[in-house]
Amino acid sequence: MTKTYSKTRTLVECALMIALGTVLANIKIYELPNGGSITLFSMLPFILISFRHGVKWGLFTGFVNSLLQMLLGFYAPPAPGLLPLVGMILLDYVLAFTLLGLAGAIAKPFSNRLVGVAVGTAAVCVLRFLCSFLSGVLIWGNLSDGLPAWIYSLTYNGSYMLPETILTTVAAVLICKAAPQLFHDQQQ
Repeated sequence: MTKTYSKTRTLVECALMIALGTVLANIKIYELPNGGSITLFSMLPFILISFRHGVKWGLFTGFVNSLLQMLLGFYAPPAPGLLPLVGMILLDYVLAFTLLGLAGAIAKPFSNRLVGVAVGTAAVCVLRFLCSFLSGVLIWGNLSDGLPAWIYSLTYNGSYMLPETILTTVAAVLICKAAPQLFHDQQQ
């Protein structure tokens, strides 16, 4: 296979996974009023790209997805101001979705492929949660109804990210068991 063909194929696959992730993000099992929802495996396509094509492509695909998610569902806190707005864009969108591309790198040290897939998937979901948690403390804390901002953020973001993490990790492991070739590194 030529290098040009391989790069074109990878770009097309990334584009398809961005489209699939966008469709899955709109299939919401549960949605919270100020953002955040349990979706039908919407993080899985970006995690899969990380396993198939490495960190560079995983981060790139996650970043493009973050921009698309922002365009499709941007939600700003009341009277945000410039600094909180930039922080929210970085934490709730750019970092939260881009970091999904690290799954393959986190899984590499594990000799058991299924364990690596489970750990890599769960770890990037936790990273996404941490981005949302920090955003909740730093930006959304004024909505906390008298609770300390960190407790509000932990419960609010945990209420959808914990189930989303469990569902995504279980799905990744089941897909890896059923079709391990989907998780094989396609880099030349």
